[in-house]
Amino acid sequence: MGFAVMTITDAAAQRVNQITSNSGPDALGLRVGIKKGGCAGMEYTIDLVTVPNAKDDLIERDGAKVWIEPSAVLYLLGTQMDFETTKMRSGFTFVNPNQTSACGCGESVELKPADLAALAQQRTTQSPAA
Repeated sequence: MGFAVMTITDAAAQRVNQITSNSGPDALGLRVGIKKGGCAGMEYTIDLVTVPNAKDDLIERDGAKVWIEPSAVLYLLGTQMDFETTKMRSGFTFVNPNQTSACGCGESVELKPADLAALAQQRTTQSPAA
């Protein structure tokens, strides 16, 4: 298995499965991307997938399918997708090592492309999990 661009928590996988099953027989999963916008410069986008794009990266966990659009891959490397419910809101959250700053509302972020050389170095120096 290759290196996963992004990881998905149990909670996020459950929510993806919920959304997919509530969206009709054509829904296959969700697609994560990034667009310019918001007060910090970039926003995450989440769309329903009925026809996968062959160029997208696919991540699966517990039956949940999340595709990542190619233009977002460099910005999402090493990111963990979670789902949380607080008193104020419920939604997907992204713990992203490439984030340099975020706006106060947490809806938009400033991202830098991942340093691929540093990631490769990090992977070769980490010992395998027991």
